[in-house]
Amino acid sequence: MLIVGLGNPGKEYENTFHNMGFTAIEALAARFNKKINRLECSALTAVTSVKGEKVIFAKPLTYMNLSGVAVKGLLTKYGQTLSDLIVIYDDIDLPRFTLRARERGSAGTHNGMRNIVENLGSTEFRRIRIGIGRDGRELKDYVLTEISPEDRKVFAERTESLAVLLEEYIRNGDFEKLMREANGIK
Repeated sequence: MLIVGLGNPGKEYENTFHNMGFTAIEALAARFNKKINRLECSALTAVTSVKGEKVIFAKPLTYMNLSGVAVKGLLTKYGQTLSDLIVIYDDIDLPRFTLRARERGSAGTHNGMRNIVENLGSTEFRRIRIGIGRDGRELKDYVLTEISPEDRKVFAERTESLAVLLEEYIRNGDFEKLMREANGIK
């Protein structure tokens, strides 16, 4: 299983909306006492094993718009298929703090997801979106805005809830249950 959180590398992006995927994957890896710090395939990774199956947590270092390069490389290196992949990312088209899990779907307005779809040649992989809402600013400016301390606290609660659901999914394999529970969090 390959679980990828999208974001941009570098201190200047750490607390921005566009790094919600990084925040979520770090919370998930922490539940397995793993640090995502191994460099491979243009990504930082951590690897664990659950019930004899390899689980890879990854943060692409390619910057958002080229995320597909790292995802494709990791799928190939670890012999994973599209059915083994989950991508976690921010979504301006969802209300702030909302979670949405889906089995498949379009990339929408997200350039990182567009690049993943382009590199993989498919939309047939699981994804979890973290709603960041939108305001009147230009999209590029908004997603790279630093999140306020108040909102960071709520996002931390959401990403921790998501990490709990993902840990359960990794252990039981029931994505339908994860979708029902994640999609009920508002």
